[in-house]
Amino acid sequence: MPKELNLGDILIEGKTKIVYNLPDSPERVLLHSKDRISAGDGARQHELVGKAAISTTTAAAVFKLLNDAGVRTHFIEKHSEKEFLAYKCEMIPIEWVTRRVATGSFLRRNPGVKEGYRFCPPKLETFFKDDANHDPQWSHEQLVSAGLKAAGITIGPDEVAIMGKMTMTVFEILERAWASLNCMLVDMKIEFGVTPDKGEIMVADIIDSDSWRLWPAGDRRLMKDKQVYRELKEVTAEGLETVKRNFEWVAERLKELNPKPSARVVVLMGSPSDTAHCEKIQATCHKFGVPCELRVTSAHKGTDETMEILASYEGEGIPTVFVAVAGRSNGLGPVLSGNATWPVINCPPVSADWGAEDIWSSLRLPSGLGCTTVISPEAAGIQAAQILALTDHVIWAKLRASKLNTWISLKTADKKVRNDK
Repeated sequence: MPKELNLGDILIEGKTKIVYNLPDSPERVLLHSKDRISAGDGARQHELVGKAAISTTTAAAVFKLLNDAGVRTHFIEKHSEKEFLAYKCEMIPIEWVTRRVATGSFLRRNPGVKEGYRFCPPKLETFFKDDANHDPQWSHEQLVSAGLKAAGITIGPDEVAIMGKMTMTVFEILERAWASLNCMLVDMKIEFGVTPDKGEIMVADIIDSDSWRLWPAGDRRLMKDKQVYRELKEVTAEGLETVKRNFEWVAERLKELNPKPSARVVVLMGSPSDTAHCEKIQATCHKFGVPCELRVTSAHKGTDETMEILASYEGEGIPTVFVAVAGRSNGLGPVLSGNATWPVINCPPVSADWGAEDIWSSLRLPSGLGCTTVISPEAAGIQAAQILALTDHVIWAKLRASKLNTWISLKTADKKVRNDK
């Protein structure tokens, strides 16, 4: 049984959810989902028993995936079958829509565009939340000029840019995640809020099967989203049951979207004196969720042992990137590269005295070898993670979110410098 909470006033109530204040934790709220489905700005609404639990399970899984990647969201934890805890936010009344494929309302608003047109990069659109006027689409200029405020923050060009960047990142992370299960994320919508205490913009509200179009195997006929409900000519008990089964299918598949890493990095050092250098590589790998092992072997002094270590890792069949750490005459990286089918990165611990001479043993290689060379241990860890991210969406998500957060920190710093003048 979940811990009983002291519920305060209703902060907001919508068609499908209720948000409660929590007097004992004023920086938090409780989001309670309803057994209700709606479409067309509420013109079509029906009870759908079980939807609240499915929606909460879906949202919790999606937000956990984003949180684990490093995207800032309001989600804290699932509280009960129909509820989750979140950081309190003052919502910004804008829906941010990302589209990979042209379909739905985009076709109605852009006659002549054929369904299935693919947007590269994804198409980003914004809509002002106003049911009475059917959530009109806003241009970038309208959004900036509106001067919307949330938690004392005026939504200006910088805030719009940050939300746009976050929206694109959220879509791309979830798109790759679903693609790992042979499902196409066609489009999706998200919303943002601002925390009253820190003035931080974060992904808020709820993300569930009401939020996207999802086509298994890229086939519109197999869609598992709310569009099935929208397209019902007559809403029957049988039709609602089909919608519910689709939502259950999505919630069940989401359990598979955050697997343990399927790849690894192995750092081989020529001497235990290089351990500190190697631990920096390991720390960077762990930052991106990449398992990383450290080994000691010398290609010059123990060639047979080096080959046995290489064979043992390649024999396991786990995708692996090797990082060779050897100073002076680097025989380790080239020997590994000459005998391995997995990628090899040289990261020599260059010293001040002989560094200019030693580095050439990593850079100038015999023909037929393909190992790269970087000097920074952090760079070696990042490059290894990027290689593994080609086939691992969880690692890719962490890398993508890291770049997003770096971009946001620079944007925020730039705004501060301008305002301090």
